Amino acid sequence: MSFLATQSVFNRFLNSPAGPKTIHFWAPTFKWGIVIAGLGDLKKPADQLSISQNLSLCVTGLIWTRYGFVITPVNRLVSLVNFSVFLIGTTQVCRILK
Repeated sequence: MSFLATQSVFNRFLNSPAGPKTIHFWAPTFKWGIVIAGLGDLKKPADQLSISQNLSLCVTGLIWTRYGFVITPVNRLVSLVNFSVFLIGTTQVCRILK
């Protein structure tokens, strides 16, 4: 019986307006690559990082975080990945300014 309930939840996810059949799912999924690259940059010396690039990550991260909550359907995955972009950009800017 639980398999049927699980299948129902899976089918709801699969066919949801922000599910894997839409760009609303795949765009933020691939954007995690930016976050992973930012985490990799934590190993670099701060003087090798670009302040303008990381400031742009901060700003776009905030803008798109808000966007994820105001679009229809509300897309928390978009907001989560973009908030992560904001955090990694802010971390790098703080490292550069030190």
